[in-house]
Parts: sequence; structure tokens; C-alpha cells
Amino acid sequence: MATPLRILPIGGCGEIGKNMTAIEYGRNILIVDAGIMFPENDMLGIDFIIPDWQYLRDKQDLIRAIVVTHGHEDHTGGLPYLLKEFGAPIYTTRLTRGLIEIKFKQHKLLDQVSLNTITAGDTLSVGPFKLEFFRVAHSIPDGVGLGVTTPAGLVVHSGDFKFDHTPVDGKPTDFAKLAEFGGRGVLALLSDSTNADQPGTTPSERVIDEAFDRVFREARGRIIIGTFASLISRIQQAANAAMRYNRRLAIAGTSMAENVRMAHKLGYLSFPDDLIVRLDEAVRMRPRDVVIMATGTQGEPSSVLARVANGQHNQIKVQRGDTVIMSSHPVPGNEEMVHRTINRLFQRGAEVLYDPIEQVHVSGHASQEEQKLMLNLVRPQHFIPVHGELRHLHAHARLARQVGVDPQNIFVVENGYPIEFDEGEARIGERVPGGYVYVDGSGVGDVGPSVLRERELLGRDGFVMAVLHRDPDSGQLLDTPDIVTRGFIYQREAEDVLEGATQTVMSVVEASRRASQDAVRDKVEKALSEYLYGETKRRPMIMAVVRDV
Repeated sequence: MATPLRILPIGGCGEIGKNMTAIEYGRNILIVDAGIMFPENDMLGIDFIIPDWQYLRDKQDLIRAIVVTHGHEDHTGGLPYLLKEFGAPIYTTRLTRGLIEIKFKQHKLLDQVSLNTITAGDTLSVGPFKLEFFRVAHSIPDGVGLGVTTPAGLVVHSGDFKFDHTPVDGKPTDFAKLAEFGGRGVLALLSDSTNADQPGTTPSERVIDEAFDRVFREARGRIIIGTFASLISRIQQAANAAMRYNRRLAIAGTSMAENVRMAHKLGYLSFPDDLIVRLDEAVRMRPRDVVIMATGTQGEPSSVLARVANGQHNQIKVQRGDTVIMSSHPVPGNEEMVHRTINRLFQRGAEVLYDPIEQVHVSGHASQEEQKLMLNLVRPQHFIPVHGELRHLHAHARLARQVGVDPQNIFVVENGYPIEFDEGEARIGERVPGGYVYVDGSGVGDVGPSVLRERELLGRDGFVMAVLHRDPDSGQLLDTPDIVTRGFIYQREAEDVLEGATQTVMSVVEASRRASQDAVRDKVEKALSEYLYGETKRRPMIMAVVRDV
């Protein structure tokens, strides 16, 4: 009996972010990417989310390699957490390796991992897998896709891509290699679905040069450009515009500053050393001589732009005449926070430019016509759309049907559903864990849905605590119960409600003298909940503390 091939999306299918795929053949596993996802609005207090790789925990010895396609956080951010559990070697390009090294230094892991540099065009054998890396154009240099030759057939993973004929780094997607794969015969294609609902083609990164030129030519004050910390191509375009208009460039945000230093050292950013000035120098210079690049275009509360918008940044204060460029698109789910940041920047007197007001950002992902071209070049027998919400995956599946892929061979799956290939037949296997693992401060996975529900309740209706002391022998109260509230009601203006709450507690205790501490606590919490809802139509979180003294 032949050994089946399994392709398991662990992250990135049914969502934007935390991209991660496992390709398994016999006792050998290849992992592609391990990213993070931004929290949604109802994930209160969560910093970010990493994939749930529980399926791999008893298979650590089977992992032959981890391939990272490019340096964006939704493909690299989970690596420090993954490498704390698994010791597999990492293979990636030079720029991506530099970005990963910064991340591992922060986590004090750099000396404990095996990082290996590859370039587009390289071939590598790992266990039964033969890996062939091909160049793809994206919004960051040094992106690759890969062909994986397995004993069951050739699997092509596109990585994040678009068919940009004039990319900032001058290196377009490798059409010839994709066509060569198609000529060989491709068992399965996994392809980026992020823009599968966008008609036409994605504009070239070069259009941003024209938009930046217009903004720099017309701006009379400071220019503040917000973008992702790892968007190296956009940083180069900002540096080019700054040089053209005799402005100096300052970097706000630790992660972006470290990325700029590394990319400049490796030659992926090209500008004279004296272009960059420290932020504390920039804020003292004439406004028309300065450009500031900052992180925070997704509205993250602790980011530079969000703190600037809220007036909480210790160095950057918005001035009348400032022009703020939002050079990114909101990640789905972040729209509300992004719009809040934009509105607050306007409120403080800045002119804010964002797509579609001005074409200061273009996507790094292929739109429909490019996705059709990818399918026609590769001509896969089976197709698995990845990297997108379900709406994107289904839209990509429709495109595959339009270009002639057999509908029976198209698999739209969410995280945790493996596609199994056995003697030419493909099927969806039994689901394995593929949900969310929340990172909250230093805690990883110690916050679950129940904690988030409690946070939502606290945020919506607040908190009420009743503290009471009773005699252990008689069960009588020794003093008046203390009622403490937070986020529920303003105590000075609700004395009648709180006095009624106190009387409710006293009545329950008086009627439950012989009951245990636990029983009294439960009765007090239930009675308080009913009383407070009757008075206020709110349901705060209720806690009773019963002490026998």
C-alpha cells in the first residue's frame, strides 16, 4: 500500500494571518511559515494570536525543516513560539533571515536555532522532499514560493505573490519556473487568496512613487508615513522621496528602526547614511525638512501612530500643517480601530491621506486576473486556496473552476482539515486542532474563550463584589457587608441602589445561617444578580466573598 501524502493547513485558511502549513509524507513533515494574526475587536487584551500546532507536539522528531517564504509578521511572527517547542532547521532568504534574527534576539533564542540561507533558484533535499525555490514579487523583497517534489507528486506553494512587472526591487515573479512546473505536472497548488474578491490586476508598487512625489511636492509641514515595520519596499520609496525633496528621515518604532538598520546593512535599503536622523533631532528640525516613518497603521493601541493620534506619544505631537500618510490597508477586522486613528489625527489638525483618497498604498497580493494566470501557468490537478477568509477561499475556488480545474479536485478547507492524497485520489481527512492560541503579555495559551467572555462582560457591565464577615458558630453577620463596584455604576449617584444591594445581601445571610460558606456565596451572588438587573437592567459580573471570622 502506498504511503499517503497529507497537506494540513494549520493557520491562514478561514482568516487573514497566522499562516502555517504542514506537508507530511510518512514519518516526515515539512512546515511552511509560522505567522501571527492581529486580534479582532472582541479579543480584549490580546496582543496577537499564533497557530494551534497541537497536532505536531508528538511528532517533533518527524519535522525535517521549516521554510519561511518572506519576512512579514503573518508568516514569521509565530516562529519564536514554535522554536521554543520544536528544534527543526529554518530555511529562508537573506532578508527574511535578517528579520527573523531580530525576532529571535528579542526572545533570546538566536543561539538555539539553526538558520540557513537560501536564494531563489536554489534546490534543497530534506528527507523525501526536494524543494525548489522560485522568486515572487510581493510588498517586501526576497519573497519566494516553493515547489515540493514528494514521492506522491509535485506540490507548489505560491507564498504571498502578485505579478508586478515593475517591482521596487526590480525582481518580478518567476513566470518561467511556474510554467516549467506546469510542464512537469503538478499534483496540487496552494495559492494566495487574499485578493480573490478583487477584479482585474493589482497595481504595481511603482504607482506609489508617483503618489509620494505629489505629497512631498505639496506638503509644507512635516510628513509622517505610517506602514508596517517589515514593509521594506515602502521604506525605500519613502527614503527616495525624502532625498528628492531634501528632507531627512526619522524612524519611530523600535521594530521598524531595527529592521531598517538590518536591511540597510544587508543592502536591501539604499540611501546615504546621513539621510537618517534620530527622532529627538527630527522633532526639533523645521517641519518642511522632516519625514517620520512610524508603525501602527492597523490601529494597535500601543503603536506609535495610535499614541500620536491619542496625544500620548512622548516625542511626536501633531501640529497644524502635518501630513500623515496611511500606507497600508486595514487587515479585515481592524477597520474600526484604523478609522478611529484616522479621525483622531484629523481632530488634532493633521491632513490624513489614505487609499482611496490618494494611492499611497497598493496591495502586495494578486487580484483575480493574476490568480487565473497562476492557475494557467501551473495547471494543477488539485487546487487548495490558502491565505484568506472563507469568502476569499470560495472566490478563489470559483476562479479555479473558470479556468478548467475539475470542481471535484478543488478543496476549500478551514484550519485543521488535512487533504490526503493516496494513489492519485484526494480526500479531506479527519479534522485536527486548528484554532486560536492567544498571546497576552508573557502568557501563551493561558487565555481561552471563557476568559475573553469574562473580559467582555467586565467591559460591558462592570463588576460588583460583596464582602461579608460572619460568625462561624451562629452564621450571623459581624458587620455591614461591603459592596464594591468597578465599571458598573457611579457609587455617589446610586446610593439607593447600593443600599438595596446591601439589604439584599443581609437578608440572604440571615435566611442561610446554617449554610456553608460556599452555599452562602452562591445564594448571595444569585440574589444580587437578580436585584441589580431589576434595578438597572444591567448584568455586571458578581462576586461574593464570605469569611467566617
